[in-house]
Amino acid sequence: MTTMQAQEIVTAASALLAKSSVQELRALRVDEDSNELRLRGKVRSFYHKQLAQEAVLPVAGSLQVVNHVDVHN
Repeated sequence: MTTMQAQEIVTAASALLAKSSVQELRALRVDEDSNELRLRGKVRSFYHKQLAQEAVLPVAGSLQVVNHVDVHN
């Protein structure tokens, strides 16, 4: 995968989260490193953490989604 393709995936994943009806998901960061699509940030529930992961899966392509989102109650 080229750097350009990886950046397009990051952009698409970020856009999906930015459009989320869940406000917390809009603040999450997405980046790519070593063929991984990494999610970072904070949410209030494990449900929202899972929602973020599921939201980006359709655009992840060959990148493995790694969910580093922290849950804070």
